[in-house]
Amino acid sequence: MSLKELFRKKSVSDILSQVAKREAAEGHVSLGKHLGVRDLTAFGIAAIIGAGIFSTIGKASADGGPAVIFLFIFTAIACGFAAFAYAEFASMVPVSGSAYTYSYVAFGELMAWIIGWALIMEYAIGNITVAISWSDYFTGLLSSGGIHLPQWIQMDYLTASNGYESARALMDSGKQFANLDAGLQDAYTAWTTSPAIGSLHLVADLPALMIIILITWLVYRGMKESRNASNLMVVIKLCVILLVIAVGVFYVDTDNWNPFAPNGVSGILKGVSAVFFAYIGFDAISTTAEECKDPQRDLPRGMMWAIIICTVLYVIIALVLTGMVSYNHLNVGDPLAFVFEKLDLKWMSGIIAVSAVVAMASVLLVFQMGQPRIWMSMSRDGLLPKKFSKVHPKFRTPSFATIVTGFVVAVPALFLNLTMVTDLCSIGTLFAFVLVCGGVLILQNKKDIPRGKFKTPYINAKFIFPVLIVIALSLTFVYNKESAMAFVTNEKQVKDPETFVTSLDKEQLKNIKYFFSKGDSAGMASVNYDLEAYLSKMDEKEYAKGMKSGMLTGDDDLIYESGFSLFKHKIPMWIFIIITLFLTIWAFRSKLSLIPLLGLVCCLYMMAELGVSNWIGFGIWLLVGLIIYFAYSRKHSNLNKTAETA
Repeated sequence: MSLKELFRKKSVSDILSQVAKREAAEGHVSLGKHLGVRDLTAFGIAAIIGAGIFSTIGKASADGGPAVIFLFIFTAIACGFAAFAYAEFASMVPVSGSAYTYSYVAFGELMAWIIGWALIMEYAIGNITVAISWSDYFTGLLSSGGIHLPQWIQMDYLTASNGYESARALMDSGKQFANLDAGLQDAYTAWTTSPAIGSLHLVADLPALMIIILITWLVYRGMKESRNASNLMVVIKLCVILLVIAVGVFYVDTDNWNPFAPNGVSGILKGVSAVFFAYIGFDAISTTAEECKDPQRDLPRGMMWAIIICTVLYVIIALVLTGMVSYNHLNVGDPLAFVFEKLDLKWMSGIIAVSAVVAMASVLLVFQMGQPRIWMSMSRDGLLPKKFSKVHPKFRTPSFATIVTGFVVAVPALFLNLTMVTDLCSIGTLFAFVLVCGGVLILQNKKDIPRGKFKTPYINAKFIFPVLIVIALSLTFVYNKESAMAFVTNEKQVKDPETFVTSLDKEQLKNIKYFFSKGDSAGMASVNYDLEAYLSKMDEKEYAKGMKSGMLTGDDDLIYESGFSLFKHKIPMWIFIIITLFLTIWAFRSKLSLIPLLGLVCCLYMMAELGVSNWIGFGIWLLVGLIIYFAYSRKHSNLNKTAETA
């Protein structure tokens, strides 16, 4: 096995000739061509406006304040850069493989397999995330109508288990059950009331399973049915969002916008994962290339229009939300419904709850539609069994791949928690964006590549990109010098109160509660002897000093994070810095195109912000994929068979 075998490439002309042969072959069932630019834009809006605007926008606004709009704009620009790269490839190679096929052309087979495997993570785990969010809204809607499902059938196993442990630790520290976060209360209730077989608690999110089965059936039935359902759901949720803006603008108090960025740049960037997750899905449009009437013209337009429309709506909604109530009240799972309920406009809360259920179902539809088409493309190339490329003779959809997708999404949705799958989905998507942008850079000067109707505008990055890097570094050290130096020197950091409290054993809790009660009995009494609440009221220096004095064991590791345990969280950012320096040299030497280069750097930066645990999880996922590639796909690849017969 040579490196040449691993990086063997498909040519654009070969891909296009294969498509033509399939469509002309007698007896071959091809995918139905039903989509125009309006349908593609609607699919993009269906995918983008879902959990982001109805759920994760609340957490991001609580962290960043009204200035979260800058994070939405930054993320939209980054996605816009990536969309240019997607659009160029989609115009060049109008087939269903999306980033997988594009990587096959630009990087070769091994990288194509890796990106295909990453896309499986994006679509499958993305749908798990949305299914869980849909379940939360649906059960909330039932509760408001007087139908209360047991907690243990509307929550995943991990959330219930972890929430129970955290709740118990906080209650041991003095916090009353009634003062726990609502999510922890629900998790504790689900765990303690669930049926059990020995030590195994039967906790599973059954509404999430129900919606996945329904959406999988719809996608299986055909593209025309999926398109009609998507268009209807998009109209409903756009009408509701415009209603929210029209009503909410009259309740905006501009005093709530002051301070505009209460937690500074770090607070704004804290919401990177949540805000980026709000945008993923526009790339799913590219998986429908073979079902477009004119993919080379319509795919680029559909992507761009979807991003522009959704960004405008996100920014307006964020301003309205943070204007209606103070940003620090928005860390809730249903922020839109919450603000109207807080202002005693319960009729609006009901409308929003219904539209959220519709909106998230439309996201599920687009993602559940994209996944089978990736598998179908990989199967056509021999990297997956031929069964995955089977097209239903009547419905003209990738039938077997659609059914498998249903199982792959439905089973984990019963047991995995929202935070874990959101971050894994984001990192898989960002990785795909990085490779697509990199692919455009690699192919930019190759003359033998057939070009489509759309090409990313060329701006020479030779001098512009290095200047931008110098400006970014200067601003970092001028306006954020303390944090930048702490990053470089790996200066120890104090653990936050909740992490600190939940890491203590009962004896340590007892000792430190006694210490603070003795030194400030009135202060502890004012928070009902809730240690976590008491520590949260201190500023960082007072908090660190108080913990150090109160820890009778003298164990600094319980108070501070330092050494490798701190440095490991910075590894993704160091990877970003090193790659950016390499790209700066490459841009100067090869006169790279600025737009895809900025797309690559922006997406890589957002990957770095996701944290080392997500990189480890993603690395494990890729390792499993590589094992499958070397055990099956490399040998069965069509390119390998061609090489053997040559």
